[in-house]
Amino acid sequence: MAFIHRTTMTPGKLDLVAAWLPAQPWYAGTTPELSKAGGFRLDDPQGEVGIEFMVVSDASTGRPHPYHVPVTYRGAPLEGAGAALIGTSEHGVLGTRWVYDGASDPVLTGRLLALLHGRAEPQAQSDSDTPDPTVHAREMGEDIPDGVVVESIESGMFGTDILLADPAGPGRWTLRVVRALTGDAEEAKGDAGPLLGEITALWALPGAEPARARFAEVRHTAQG
Repeated sequence: MAFIHRTTMTPGKLDLVAAWLPAQPWYAGTTPELSKAGGFRLDDPQGEVGIEFMVVSDASTGRPHPYHVPVTYRGAPLEGAGAALIGTSEHGVLGTRWVYDGASDPVLTGRLLALLHGRAEPQAQSDSDTPDPTVHAREMGEDIPDGVVVESIESGMFGTDILLADPAGPGRWTLRVVRALTGDAEEAKGDAGPLLGEITALWALPGAEPARARFAEVRHTAQG
């Protein structure tokens, strides 16, 4: 169970994400003007990696635009993931934290699959040991076997596609992390098959009614 410390991070999460966002292919703004707009967490069973699914609202285009930014927090650099580093921050309790784009972190990928298989429970974004029942996982109609490997990670206009393969068999799947929550999140790549599972959650602007959006989905991928 992850413990949420009531302390500071310098620079803060929004500052880190604002500096990182403009280089992402799915970002449609100018100079980010960010505010928090929701999210949830998943626990790392090993207790080593913080896993947060943040929603940030960007006002740089004149109207709020929500983006889903999953992040992982680590106490040391993740080997081979330098390109996915959002930045480092000084945590008031834990010291230096390396903050990564979660779509490139194997721990986050594994926990998303666990959630889709009913083996993980969503947690509140800002409270310790508090399940979040508003996060809905439409569980997989089939199991993705243990030991799948990541063949590639590719970001485009609608999100980040993580191509998974079964080294012991022919199975291949695309786990998509949806990014622009008001975009056409249901459009799949041409080589993706029927929807197998999805995760939806709420986001909201201050003073507004919450809206539900798809944060992640899994589809079969045609064999190459």
